[in-house]
Amino acid sequence: MRRPEKMIIYNLFPLLAGKAGQWVSHLKRAADMGFNWVFVNPVQYPGFSGSLYSIKDYFQINPLFVDENSPVSPGDQIKEANRRAEDLGLKMMIDLVINHCAVDSDLLIKHPQWFEWRKKEKVVHPFALENGKKVVWGDLAKFDHRNSKDKEGMFRFFLGVVEYLIDLGFHGFRCDAAYQLPRSLWERLIKETRVKYPDTIFFAETLGCSPDQTRKTAGAGFDYIFNSSKWWDFRASWLMEQYDLTRDIAPSISFPESHDTVRLNEELNGNIAGLKQRYLFTALFSSGIMMPVGFEFGFRKRMHVVKSRPHDWEETDIDITSFIRQVNMLKEKYTVFHEESPAETLQCDNPNVLLFWKASIHSQDEALLILNKDIYHHQSFHADRLCELMQSKAGLTDVSPENTMDFIPEPFSYDLRPGQGIVLVTERNAVSED
Repeated sequence: MRRPEKMIIYNLFPLLAGKAGQWVSHLKRAADMGFNWVFVNPVQYPGFSGSLYSIKDYFQINPLFVDENSPVSPGDQIKEANRRAEDLGLKMMIDLVINHCAVDSDLLIKHPQWFEWRKKEKVVHPFALENGKKVVWGDLAKFDHRNSKDKEGMFRFFLGVVEYLIDLGFHGFRCDAAYQLPRSLWERLIKETRVKYPDTIFFAETLGCSPDQTRKTAGAGFDYIFNSSKWWDFRASWLMEQYDLTRDIAPSISFPESHDTVRLNEELNGNIAGLKQRYLFTALFSSGIMMPVGFEFGFRKRMHVVKSRPHDWEETDIDITSFIRQVNMLKEKYTVFHEESPAETLQCDNPNVLLFWKASIHSQDEALLILNKDIYHHQSFHADRLCELMQSKAGLTDVSPENTMDFIPEPFSYDLRPGQGIVLVTERNAVSED
């Protein structure tokens, strides 16, 4: 496993951002907030449903992202947007959707052997279970990566898709529904891509599968997986158990919300303390973080892969861009916050306070997060000697994004504001080599 990069990702949802030529203001804001990667959902030509994830033509650009009055070709408009991102110090990544395509794609006619079929010549539609109910996506046709009689032809096609997207200026791929495809396919695709493009990063979308499934998928050579910290209640044991099972296979990326979830601010009914609390924990928990556009302004309208448009941009009285910048700077500065480190939740006398400890494996960094789980009320915290909670037993420095203390007293007593997090760091003594 390669040493993790500093993966601080801004999700630019293209249906909300609009034409590629209009992305630059969002890219500038992302760079100003300290993000170093930008993830864009699919930009390829969709099928009849209009869904971003129902791709009809893998080598054409969705007209919604193209300025039809521009003399520049659609592909070059995407390239130019990506070049602007690089000028701002941002790397671009995009979805790689190869589990399925649009049911009205010409591929079903040209290459019927690439697909799964039922009796009476009906193509198989992918499905998912949501709250115990089977949801079938009728606008999608499922590729048959396991039993196709032309697996080589299909593989070459998708390798060409990867190269096309790299040529557009994308350097990373979030591999949609990665766990549903054969591990051997990913192993070969990643390996052959890196023969020509060795710095390409691959992210496995593994949400909804078990830790064992995640380990198996990640073992195909993926650089990152996505974890489920968004749904943690700060109390149950399952998150740390999953973290321990997968962190030696691939580093993970957390998110406070995504294009597949309800907006966090809608869930919290406008509680800014809750937005800050969740972002702080999400950023410090695992190697990477991904935040969707609009979170910084407390957007409440859920992103929709078919219906969202630039006119859905919300005007709010919330602006936590400064807070996010401070958290991102903290994550960028300390190695312990951008790697999958040994981590543990410690015992606390107040059940409404989370004590979260991490120790770096690539540096001497050691960190302690004291987090008020309660986003509505103050909570008290007391410790006779905070340094006793650390391996190093050394003095601690407060690097919190807000309300930073110049001095850590002993004994330590603090009245935590609703949702407040105190971030403390120290260094273990380096072990000398013989």
